[in-house]
Amino acid sequence: MTTNYEAYVTAALFSRDGNGAEAVFALGDGTVRFEGGAMVQAHDGAVLSAALHPSGEGIITGGDDGKVVWSRPAGAEVLADLKRKWIDAMAVEPSSSLVAFASGRTVYVRDLKDPGFERSFPHERSVAALAFDPKGRRIAAATYGGMALWYARIADQKPQMLKWAGSHVAAMFSPDGKFLLSAMQENALHGWRLSDGKDMRMGGYPSKPRSMAFLMKGALLATSGANGAVVWPFAGANGPMGREAAEVGHEESVLVAQVAAHGATDRLVAGTDDGRVWFADLAGRDCQMLKAEKGPPITALAVSPDGARVAWGDEAGGAGMAAFPT
Repeated sequence: MTTNYEAYVTAALFSRDGNGAEAVFALGDGTVRFEGGAMVQAHDGAVLSAALHPSGEGIITGGDDGKVVWSRPAGAEVLADLKRKWIDAMAVEPSSSLVAFASGRTVYVRDLKDPGFERSFPHERSVAALAFDPKGRRIAAATYGGMALWYARIADQKPQMLKWAGSHVAAMFSPDGKFLLSAMQENALHGWRLSDGKDMRMGGYPSKPRSMAFLMKGALLATSGANGAVVWPFAGANGPMGREAAEVGHEESVLVAQVAAHGATDRLVAGTDDGRVWFADLAGRDCQMLKAEKGPPITALAVSPDGARVAWGDEAGGAGMAAFPT
C-alpha cells in the first residue's frame, strides 16, 4: 500500500488500535495521518518530533508552533504549549508515563498521569535529541560537547556529563542499559560504557549516521550513514570496543538513510537516499526489496510491534506499508 501526503514525512510509527497495530505518519504540514484514513491537524506548522504515546494509543508530536500534542483518530489533545518555541526533540517512557521534550537549551519532563508534575533541565547549548534509559529513571540529552544525564523526577540536580568534543545529534541507550550511543554532526558515532564512562569511537562512515536500531535483543546495533547498513557487535561487557563493524546490503552510489528493526529478531530494514526500502535476515544477509521503485530519500521507517509489517515515508510525502515476505 502506498500513498502521497505531499508533505515531508517526519516520522512513521505504529499505534495500537482495536485490530492490532496501525501505521501513523507525522508530517511537515502539521498533520498526523492514520492508516485507517483518519487525519488530525495537530499543529499550526510542521511536526518536528514524534513518539508513540506511552499507552500505545496514538502518537505525541512536537511542532514549530511550540505545542506538544497527543493525536488519536478521534482528535488531538494539547499536552503542553511553549508559545511558538520549537519542540526539537522528544522521548517517551512507557512504564512510567513520562514524556520528555526539548526546546532550545531546555528539556522539559511531564507525567501524563499527574497534571501537576513538571521538571525542566537547562543546558549551556541547544539539545538535539533525547532518550530514556531502559528503566525510565534517567534521560540522556544530546548537546554540543557530549551527553547530559539527568534523573527524570528529581527537581534540583546537576547532570552527569559524558564529554566528547563536537555536536551530538542523536541518542540511544542499549536495551540492557549498559551503553549510551550518540550520532555526531561529523561522520561518526560515539558511545560510552556507563559503568565507567569509557569512550567508544565508532567512525569510518562516508556520511552522517543519523538512524540507529538494535537487533537480537541488543546483541547488534545497525546504523545508517554508509552504502549499506553498518552493523556493530554489542554482545558482552565491552560492546563494540576492539571489534569491527560489518556492512549489509552494500551498493555503490547509494546511501542508507534510515534503519529500523524488531529488536528481538535479526531482521533489519533499511531505507535509502534513492527512495527504496529493503530488508535483510542477518543470518543469511540476503536483501529483499519491500519498495523497489526509486524516488525521494526515505526520511522515516518503522517496524510493527509484532515484527510483521514495515511503514516508511519520504521527504516529498510519499508513504507506504508492506508485510515481510514469508
